Amino acid sequence: MVSRLRPIMAVLLLVLALPCRSECGKLVLSADPDYQPLHWYDGERLRGASIDLATHILDDLKIPYEVRYLGPWKRVLAVAASGGIDMVATLKMLPEREAYLSYVRTPAFPNPVAVFINRQHSFVYHHWGDLVDKRGGVALGNRFSAEFDKFAEGNLHLEEAGNADTNFRKLAAGRIDYVITGLLTGETWLARHRQSEHFVAVRPFITEDKNYFAFVKGNPCGQYAEAFEARLKELVKADVNLHILNMHLMQLDIKLDSATLSRR
Repeated sequence: MVSRLRPIMAVLLLVLALPCRSECGKLVLSADPDYQPLHWYDGERLRGASIDLATHILDDLKIPYEVRYLGPWKRVLAVAASGGIDMVATLKMLPEREAYLSYVRTPAFPNPVAVFINRQHSFVYHHWGDLVDKRGGVALGNRFSAEFDKFAEGNLHLEEAGNADTNFRKLAAGRIDYVITGLLTGETWLARHRQSEHFVAVRPFITEDKNYFAFVKGNPCGQYAEAFEARLKELVKADVNLHILNMHLMQLDIKLDSATLSRR
């Protein structure tokens, strides 16, 4: 029981340490620390395309900000739900998150979700039903779409693990049959670990998803949401968001295909 309470207590202590504010002197944003190339923690700071795009906009608007590392993704969401930060950069739009997040409606990045399989133990995949008799792996806290999550809850055997690294290692060892993760994140892991010859993302995608910025409801920095979205729209129209994303992908020799987002 004590071990179960420790993560909860850690979140509570973190939230209590954050001051309550009546005005936005400095916007505090955070992100999933294990979702490269969109956002990740390098051991010293949060990095990634989401962080670069957010800070680009905040700099343009001359809004003071702090990029704050909070730990695992579940903790980031818990702190956001309690009002301990002002913005999350970036995440999928899901109904349960809209209880405490006000999404910027202009999508920041494409983020399709894919099934990754071991090439040596491949299987036919045409639709979700082909996963029913298989064992899958997902990262803790990951959700994909209301429709798929409902299907998975009633039909799939999905094991949650800490991160993509753990899941791909389980896939390599034959402990699971597939991994579900964002296409970009999966391809980044394969490139970093030089495992593209062993694993592949199959089509069709689980979802043709997008990632959005979100302000925490009730926080004073929400006053900037309208100006933030207006600037985001301008940057998206000029493809600046894709240019930023491509810069991170090109560092790993991953090229973004505008139609399929597949690694060539």
